[in-house]
Amino acid sequence: MDKNIKPLKNIKVLDLTHMLSGPYGSMILADLGCEVIKIEPPKKGEGTRRLLENDPDYSHNGMGAYFYTLNRNKKSVAIDLKNKLGIEIFYELIKKADVVISNFSAGVTKKLKIDFDTLKKFNSKIITCTVSGFGETGPNFQRPAFDQIAQALGGGMSITGLSAQDPMRAGIPIGDLGGGMFAVMGIQAAIIARSESGLGQHVDISMLDCQISMLNYMATMHSMSGLIPEPIGNSHFVHMPYNTFRTKDFPIVIAAVGDQFWPRLLKIFKDPELNKSEFEKAFERQKNKEKIESILQKELLNESSEYWLNELEKESVPCARVNNLEQAMNDEQIQYRNMLVDVMHPEGGSVKVPGNPIKLSSIENEQYSSPPLLGEHTKEVLQKWLNFSDEKLNELDEQQVIEFKK
Repeated sequence: MDKNIKPLKNIKVLDLTHMLSGPYGSMILADLGCEVIKIEPPKKGEGTRRLLENDPDYSHNGMGAYFYTLNRNKKSVAIDLKNKLGIEIFYELIKKADVVISNFSAGVTKKLKIDFDTLKKFNSKIITCTVSGFGETGPNFQRPAFDQIAQALGGGMSITGLSAQDPMRAGIPIGDLGGGMFAVMGIQAAIIARSESGLGQHVDISMLDCQISMLNYMATMHSMSGLIPEPIGNSHFVHMPYNTFRTKDFPIVIAAVGDQFWPRLLKIFKDPELNKSEFEKAFERQKNKEKIESILQKELLNESSEYWLNELEKESVPCARVNNLEQAMNDEQIQYRNMLVDVMHPEGGSVKVPGNPIKLSSIENEQYSSPPLLGEHTKEVLQKWLNFSDEKLNELDEQQVIEFKK
């Protein structure tokens, strides 16, 4: 058995996405083996091609960090979908494709005549997926949205940070990334359903829906109690101590989930004020949270993070240094798990980018191809999928319907 066959290797995806949420979803599909064809407008390409392209710190060979990261393992086909001939070529590709993924503003797919109801006329098995701020139904579905809009409306910002007056977005763009992740789940579910029904369907992903889903037990607690939670920084409303603390150098996290860790902490922190029988239960420790954390913090400032992590690990107390990005990316566990990979540039050199967190026993050696140059694969795909001749390709290129690398 070939140990490097990816599970979705027979799935053909036409990728109409741009910016972050959609490209992240199609990147995951490409990592899992889909043949992802990135359909881009000629000349300019997808919007993030230009983003940071000339930044001295955040680009490589004229390709910015956004595009470089999100478009590995994909092929670029440049077609003008606003041109009559261009949309006809796209419809021919639909006949060969399995999935179309996009993240245009609400209503754009219908305006361009690339919505599910249109495309299923050309291929009854086609699966379409749209990722948008609010989905494709409801009273507010046409509102524009970006990552922080979804985070704000989804409630997550209201419980992040230190005070209700100063809400804080998540440091990573979880509004966008959440939409991309749920899109992959929905597409895979539709692929499985198609294997039984023989028919495609539409997958409608709302970034706001995803944010509400990820509220998880917090939403249920509110519906049970009617209480509106406020941000409590890095601490926890049940577990104690559970917080970030400063040391002589780097901050650390102590995450004592449950009462079994309290006696172990008392072996490390000797202040007699901590050694009270009522503190054996988290409920009582919560009542004295400020006092207990103050005692711990005072002592933690006396030594380095390495010292305290060693002491805590000796007692099997869950703990960690709060890594900056350099420390996180160089962590030995991350390195071992191949979560930082070299991706080549088509014109030379390489850049390290985050790897694929989905580890499958059927794949021994994870491989990543370069993010494509604009129109790099136009000729290859149109010849392979549609049997276009060189003469026809050159004619379409001269008419600016398509663009390909000479």
